[in-house]
Amino acid sequence: MEELTEGVYAFTETIETDEGERAFHPAAVETERGLLLVDAGLPGQADALGAEIEAAGFDWADVWAVLITHQDGDHAGALASVREKTDAVVFAHEACAPYVDGREEPIKGDGERYPPVPVDVELVDQEVFRTRAGPMRVVYTPGHAPGHVSLYLPDERLLLAADALTAADGQLQGPSEHFTLDMAEAGQSVARLASLAVDGVLCYHGGFAAAGDDRIAAIGEAIEA
Repeated sequence: MEELTEGVYAFTETIETDEGERAFHPAAVETERGLLLVDAGLPGQADALGAEIEAAGFDWADVWAVLITHQDGDHAGALASVREKTDAVVFAHEACAPYVDGREEPIKGDGERYPPVPVDVELVDQEVFRTRAGPMRVVYTPGHAPGHVSLYLPDERLLLAADALTAADGQLQGPSEHFTLDMAEAGQSVARLASLAVDGVLCYHGGFAAAGDDRIAAIGEAIEA
């Protein structure tokens, strides 16, 4: 667990694969109503997420909402378990919601889908959450998946990019081409993120990178080239 700024926490969940250990980085943001989780992690990872919540000084009873950035199983797979523990309000973009709630099958992934969960609030773009770290704005960033969103905290110049960007060894990188459905659209989303005043980015894959909008702009230009 790492506190990125006051009231914003980056979590780390790890799993063992044939290729070695993989890490995932959901987040949590303090609000007046309690803790808002950003993504839930893989199926079976709710207890690991709970341990990170406790490391930040909270417990399941403090969680009032979960915002799913997009449909992929490593982000929404544990949502049903988290909902059972918290009865949290579930947010997702309107283009993502059908995959989360079971109206549509997730586009990516092999085998049995994760348990569907109703989405209580369908987002569009530019919605703002009041948080301890100031306003947090929803930014529509499709390309990696339909209805993908990122979150921007302007007062802290902090971006929670989910899978719109990745990081490696502390260096900000573009979205994974292998797992991105539409790289051209993803590039447009990166360009949209480059218009924001940013000093640091939390990526779901790769963790935190101290990087600014100039680096994001360069990534977007490279995708479009």
